[in-house]
Amino acid sequence: MARHHLPLAVAAAFAFAVAAAALLAPRAASAYPWPVCGDSSSFKPNSTFQANLDLLAATLPRNASASPSLYATVVAGAVPEQVWAMALCRGDTNATSCLSCLAQAFRDLPNDCTYDKDATIYYDPCTLHYSDVHTLPGDDTGPALNTYTVNNNANVTSDPARFVSLLAALVNATAERAANDSARRFATGEADFDREFPKVYALAQCVPDLTAAQCRKCLAGIVARNLRGFQSNIGGRVLGINCTYRYETAPFFNGPATVRLATPGSGAPAPVPAVLPAAAGGGGRKYRVFGVVLAVVLPTLAALNLVFCFCFWRRRRPVAQTKQSYPVYSAEAEDMETVESMMIDVSTLRAATGDFDESNKLGEGGFGAVYKGVLPDGDEIAVKRLSRSSTQGVEELKNELALVAKLKHKNLVRLVGVCLEQQERLLVYEFVPNRSLDLILFDSENGKREQLNWERRYKIINGIARGLQYLHEDSQLKVVHRDLKASNILLDANMNPKISDFGLARIFGRDQTQAVTNRVVGTYGYMAPEYLMRGNYSVKSDAFSFGVMVLEIVTGRKNNDGYDSQNSGDLLTTVWEHWEAGTATELVDPSIGGSFREGDVLRCIHIGLLCVQGDPASRPVMSSVVMMLGTDTVTFQAPSKPAFFARKSGTNTTVSTDLSV
Repeated sequence: MARHHLPLAVAAAFAFAVAAAALLAPRAASAYPWPVCGDSSSFKPNSTFQANLDLLAATLPRNASASPSLYATVVAGAVPEQVWAMALCRGDTNATSCLSCLAQAFRDLPNDCTYDKDATIYYDPCTLHYSDVHTLPGDDTGPALNTYTVNNNANVTSDPARFVSLLAALVNATAERAANDSARRFATGEADFDREFPKVYALAQCVPDLTAAQCRKCLAGIVARNLRGFQSNIGGRVLGINCTYRYETAPFFNGPATVRLATPGSGAPAPVPAVLPAAAGGGGRKYRVFGVVLAVVLPTLAALNLVFCFCFWRRRRPVAQTKQSYPVYSAEAEDMETVESMMIDVSTLRAATGDFDESNKLGEGGFGAVYKGVLPDGDEIAVKRLSRSSTQGVEELKNELALVAKLKHKNLVRLVGVCLEQQERLLVYEFVPNRSLDLILFDSENGKREQLNWERRYKIINGIARGLQYLHEDSQLKVVHRDLKASNILLDANMNPKISDFGLARIFGRDQTQAVTNRVVGTYGYMAPEYLMRGNYSVKSDAFSFGVMVLEIVTGRKNNDGYDSQNSGDLLTTVWEHWEAGTATELVDPSIGGSFREGDVLRCIHIGLLCVQGDPASRPVMSSVVMMLGTDTVTFQAPSKPAFFARKSGTNTTVSTDLSV
């Protein structure tokens, strides 16, 4: 059979046309983000401004997601390198989604608005803005507002005049409710329409530190500017720093509407409610808007050129940019013999775990579940089962297998066997009956934390330090764990700690001091600033994670608890303020009671603060930590302020750091 080939130009044109069609397709919520970049000024790489911005990336998402209003502002540094930032999540989202969205925003915005000192990015759940100029509360001019519609400007056809009237009433009523919501300045609304579109939905929100009058004015301005322009479109939104509104003919918010309008009468449509005139553009600043304004049809030629340039760039981009710069452990023949000797049949493990019955599940890890099992000889085991859908996890499992097979220490979890058959990838560990430290340390309902008296806590701190000393200094491999946290510390029957989960660990050369990666992985709150911001990791980044855990163990508080009624800052901030005031012993977990040695508590807090300093070179190595824990005669150096230090007033947080550029 003859083969027919399209001419190259025709094939290229066809491909461009398909891509252009995708570009011109309606942008729904999944089409976020929409960045807006300022043209007024820029900063240089590795400048003080960038260091301040990196600091905000490590603190602001947690501050906002921990706030009841899901909103926070932060100022870092001093003029002229000062950065002011604002983070706001939609009022119907939850803290977890808020944290995830804002963390992603800090990853995306510096790339979308490279070296711009003034930039904003909008997602469906959150908004992030930073600038070298403080945006005053109530300043409803802000940067350029961006209008978007959905479904390619599809219109209501059954009764457009009544739809416009109903929409105006709904948007204004929702805006009024948002202005009167003193907690979040947020409201949602719905109204009945007709058979074509049974309901219309609306949302309005202002930043929570606006007054009701300021919020009302801000919303009135953007409604006046854009609502009439939507005409009878079935959806639209206006995104601004200080206020935003949106409407759709399909539900898009979570929970019941806070405003409900009754079915309108059949008489002549009421006039659109009056609104304040649109505010003039503010500040004289110009902005580059990268979001697509869907009310305008992009010229096809421009779209084709864009696709062509993108494809050309992708082909020319060096592959080396995507490669990891950390050394990868390569298993040798000796390692493979060790692994072969540890192989266990899948049938044995299925029988041991009741065919991975849910009742035997101990927990869910980063790449799969962990099950309890009993071998034929009566030994209890924990089986880590990699999810079949996880392609990333295969490499982590191979890494963990090669590492743990060579590591043997009483404060590391012991590998019993491995199974790699019938599409199963299973690691078999010794069973640790008390499970993970976090389940006991942070349990406030079932009385578990009372099991951790001060003697046990001190033993746990010491055991973790000794396990890390082995990994960093004493084993045949120099290992950086990269994911130390309370949930990765297992406790045996005698509450002895065992470090677990080596899926993210990396091997270092004996003379190697640090490595750099483009793929920052780990757990927010435990990651050292130089790793979180620039991808630099070392034994000193493990030391930072250890310091956070020490402070958690002493206080019984999670490092990401955020703000509560008794404390004005996060864990590192609170501990530092008490340390400076000479009241550090007041932070001891109340469940311990008074049965502790004050000198031991102060020693542990001192060590924890030394480990969370901003400068990695100032953090102690683990052999020094073990020595400090074991004697009363060693004189410690004075700790400096923690890497992440925040002072909070209302919804405003000022952050400082000792991290050098």
